[in-house]
Amino acid sequence: MTPQGPRGVVGFMGPPAPIEEPSTFGLDSSDSFRATSSRWRPGMLIELRIRDYAVIDDLSLTLDPGLNVLSGETGAGKSIVVGALSLLVGDRASAHVVRKGRDRAVVEAVFDIASNPALLQELAESGFEAEDGVLILRREVATEGRNRAWINGSPATASAVGELGELLVAIHGQHEHQSLLRSSEQRRILDAFSEVESLANAVRRFHKEIQERQRGLDDRRARIGELEARSDFLRFQLQEIHQAGLAAGEEEALAEEARRLESAQELAAGARTLHQALYESENSVADRLGELQRTLERLGERDPKLLEPSKSLSEAFHLLSETGQAMGSYAAGVENDPARLEEIRQRQDLIFRMKRKYGPTVEEVLETGQRVQAELEELSESPHDLETEEAELARLREEFEGRAGELTLRRREAATRLEEALKRVFPEVGLPNARFFVEITPLEEPGSGGAERIEFLASLNPGFDPGPLSKIASGGELSRVMLALKAILADADSVPTLVFDEVDSGIGGEVALQVADKLRQVAKHHQVFVITHLPQLASRAHHQLAVRKVETEGLASTEVKKLEGEDRITEVARMLGGDPTSRRSREHARELLESV
Repeated sequence: MTPQGPRGVVGFMGPPAPIEEPSTFGLDSSDSFRATSSRWRPGMLIELRIRDYAVIDDLSLTLDPGLNVLSGETGAGKSIVVGALSLLVGDRASAHVVRKGRDRAVVEAVFDIASNPALLQELAESGFEAEDGVLILRREVATEGRNRAWINGSPATASAVGELGELLVAIHGQHEHQSLLRSSEQRRILDAFSEVESLANAVRRFHKEIQERQRGLDDRRARIGELEARSDFLRFQLQEIHQAGLAAGEEEALAEEARRLESAQELAAGARTLHQALYESENSVADRLGELQRTLERLGERDPKLLEPSKSLSEAFHLLSETGQAMGSYAAGVENDPARLEEIRQRQDLIFRMKRKYGPTVEEVLETGQRVQAELEELSESPHDLETEEAELARLREEFEGRAGELTLRRREAATRLEEALKRVFPEVGLPNARFFVEITPLEEPGSGGAERIEFLASLNPGFDPGPLSKIASGGELSRVMLALKAILADADSVPTLVFDEVDSGIGGEVALQVADKLRQVAKHHQVFVITHLPQLASRAHHQLAVRKVETEGLASTEVKKLEGEDRITEVARMLGGDPTSRRSREHARELLESV
């Protein structure tokens, strides 16, 4: 699907302008996105389209930079939007998500990658084009049959869509959507914090090249082994073809000579007959034609009009005489050579046998000889070639191990700093008792990610030993751990769009405001989406979207509406738990919004 004009709730209108804080809420312009737009990371999500997914009928949203909040009543479908988006970052598709009565669900996201040369290059290397700097990822989930995926309108695998999606969107919340649980993501976060991405990329490139060269070397050794096993047979073939001494065009020449020798007597007799009739015998055709030419010549002396016919007849006489004489010479030169004929037949038999063994034509027999000779030359040169390739592979391994060792040192040093930094930030995101550790375990053999395995461990409650995040943290706690990490990484993290679900789980009051401030801080460098029921978080957003469920003809459907002005005050008042129409609730909501 290519970008079009207005469609659905909000249509795609190109990359949105930098956000400006609503002046009605008295926001400080220094905190606006415009003030930090020079540090904005390209690749933001500019439109999300969802059709026939769970309770969503047809939804199209234009999205903005900064901090975006999705609010709404419990069960309205806020997390369903995140679930749909998760398909584009590699989640497995299930037919259960297709809306009742429909045959397929569609999720499509539009990203602005015009200023992201690395992603543009990766897209091009994968065989896709980004027209006008726009990337469109699309997944279709069918109730029956095959699920499908597209990248910029071209068919692709779901894994290819997911790999690109992971570079653009990170989802934090429910465990099945939580990118922080992946070892690769933990390694990437540590590398971003220690500012060694270029070194990590070099290690990855070296490892890839080593693997490719090793495969090439293994293939080469297998090839040489095959040639060695066939070497005696190859030498026999080459000797046989060389001894045959075949030449291009020889077969046709031999066939012509054989036909001539087989008909020697007939050819000689026929040529002698023609010689006698045309030239040699009395009253031959040449004699009679000569008399007629002389008669016409005499007549031409009397009438000049006959001079030209006389000349033509004279030319015919000479031509006929030459032909008659040539037939005599030919008859005298015809050989009746049975020995030569037998020699030709033996040669033709050899050619037939060579063609049956090495090719249907003489040309292909000669090509087989060239190929066999090239294979024997390859075999003779293989020891030097293998030695050269092995030396280059050893050099690459040495450089790879050196880079991987340097990366290990940088990671270990950064791990200590990251642990200390998180210790200071955790209380600000509602995790006052949390402890965080980076476990670095050496691998038996370095891989594309380096010489060690990175795993984040934590203890989020007093008295509990540290453990993997997947075993000791709830969805909300995981989201706040990731929020703390993003706040520390700030400008270093390359993923442009962050989605936080359940980040407000189990918090409120002052802690909620602290978490909101941290989200706003991260939103200076990323496009952030937060699903929340807390008014403190909603009031700190640059943009707020309300999710509500409606019922049409007995079928529930989710709708999303952008809120501005009085509508936003009404929604925050509802979130405060009071009557959203009462003056007191609305004043409280206004105070929250103006306190930013």
